[in-house]
Amino acid sequence: MTFKELNIIEPILKALTEKEYTLPTPIQAQAIPVLLNNRDILGCAQTGTGKTAAFAIPIIQQIIQERESGKYRDIKALILTPTRELAIQIDESFTDYAKYTPLRHCVIFGGVKQKSQTDKLQKGVDVLIATPGRLLDLINQKYISLNSISHFVLDEADRMLDMGFIHDIKRILPLLPRDRQTLFFSATMPPVIATLAKSILRNPVKVEVAPVSSTIDTIKQYMYFVEKEEKKRLLVKLLNKDKELSVLVFSRTKHGANKIAQHLCKEGIESDAIHGNKSQNARQRALTNFKSRATRVLIATDIAARGIDIEQLPLVINYDLPEVPETYVHRIGRTGRAGCEGISISFCNKEEKQQLKDIQKLIGKTIQVLKYQE
Repeated sequence: MTFKELNIIEPILKALTEKEYTLPTPIQAQAIPVLLNNRDILGCAQTGTGKTAAFAIPIIQQIIQERESGKYRDIKALILTPTRELAIQIDESFTDYAKYTPLRHCVIFGGVKQKSQTDKLQKGVDVLIATPGRLLDLINQKYISLNSISHFVLDEADRMLDMGFIHDIKRILPLLPRDRQTLFFSATMPPVIATLAKSILRNPVKVEVAPVSSTIDTIKQYMYFVEKEEKKRLLVKLLNKDKELSVLVFSRTKHGANKIAQHLCKEGIESDAIHGNKSQNARQRALTNFKSRATRVLIATDIAARGIDIEQLPLVINYDLPEVPETYVHRIGRTGRAGCEGISISFCNKEEKQQLKDIQKLIGKTIQVLKYQE
């Protein structure tokens, strides 16, 4: 089955093809036809299953078709997600899929000044991606009205519960129109979440896919407890053990990726960084050099690493642990492909121990600890 067979419109198909997204994942194949038929969905799925495209693609298509038929509203879709990292990732996905459409989207989250967000809102948006706290703040300040919402996505509902956002969600729900399409996603279904889902969904279609952790069982996973200031030294030591090995290193930030690449080059290890601040040409050049083995080590941020699909990549190193546990699964899944053996090594300092705990809970196993000797 292809996206074309799911009746996806040409502008979206063009964007998907450019990103080399040609075949839908199981959740996309199940969910997209249901959503294009305007049904509610109860989705039991984690982030690594391709669920963002499963809801983003039909929402973009429906909004574009509404606009063509003369229906015009203010904010037409609201995607509610628990963390700024997830919100940014979803917003990036809308940028990718809606590239050749007139759709306008905006992401809002707390912890930063609101002016750039409110400026964009006042210009008008079709799709709003938000965390609960900032959404309620801007509703109270009259920057946002939810009166015209026709598509509502509640993403990562169980994490909303874990993070204490259920009361915020219960304040937001009465502000939404009754006549809407609701998409409810949760990796697990504890009683509180099951009750919430039942209260907001109308005759939903249930979509369920295997947990992402099952796809990484063949990868050998190791970790070092190492303080922040020792990470560079440990990285150089590991890379010098086998000087022929191609290695993908993950950094949490763009600035961090640049610093790691610069340090490795000073140590005589051919390296490059790939992240969103680099031009498309620079990113493509770095990727081509890495694939051809001209560059031995590539340091990447999570967003920039999406297009990296390299056969026989033996080793992935998590220099920083990700904030979102599912991101760990995405990262290490770059190795161990097509039946080849794969190894992942993660560095964890004392500030990252909560991330480690969340990762081990998600994958259902304890990662083997190796001893760091200076």
